[in-house]
Amino acid sequence: MKIKAIIFDLDGTITEPYLDFDRIRTEIGLAANAGPLLEAMEKMSPAARKKAEEILYKHEQAAIKHSVLNAGATETLKQLRRMKIHIGVMTRNTRSNASAVAKKHNIEFDAVVDRDDGPVKPDPFGVKRLCKFFKVKPQQTLVVGDYLFDLQSAKAAGAKAILIKTGKNAEQFASYADYIIDKLPQIVDIINSYEK
Repeated sequence: MKIKAIIFDLDGTITEPYLDFDRIRTEIGLAANAGPLLEAMEKMSPAARKKAEEILYKHEQAAIKHSVLNAGATETLKQLRRMKIHIGVMTRNTRSNASAVAKKHNIEFDAVVDRDDGPVKPDPFGVKRLCKFFKVKPQQTLVVGDYLFDLQSAKAAGAKAILIKTGKNAEQFASYADYIIDKLPQIVDIINSYEK
């Protein structure tokens, strides 16, 4: 089945990994093993959550300022445009931050699903929503990410999962991926393999 859409994670996938979630958890006052940050914040009192959101905001702003595109990102996105493939971003970050990264690096996404749109990764909500927006089936979609949640959301939605090995612990998620890549341009070869 021909690939018609690619859904990317943002930090660690389009851009080089920057956000240090262990450090953010520590600053907020959470244990290192407190689990996913957004879910931990949901359980906080309103006052504690407000403080946690301020700390997270500070780190996310720094991530925009210091963001560097992963090798081949610009060329890969241009090639996907030439191939008429929809480009989506699914992030546990915010839409405005995704837009700020795109503007800084002069790249473009067709649609973004962020943490305020509905259940976050690993829930399949974001993949399904972007597929619906692009009018494509999950089976016609590749989801690219550097972390377990990206792969789990892809599989739960019925899309193919691509692990990009940019994170320090990427290898431990390999069994959840349909494909494993080192660099973004390798996506084009995967897409072409569906044309045969």
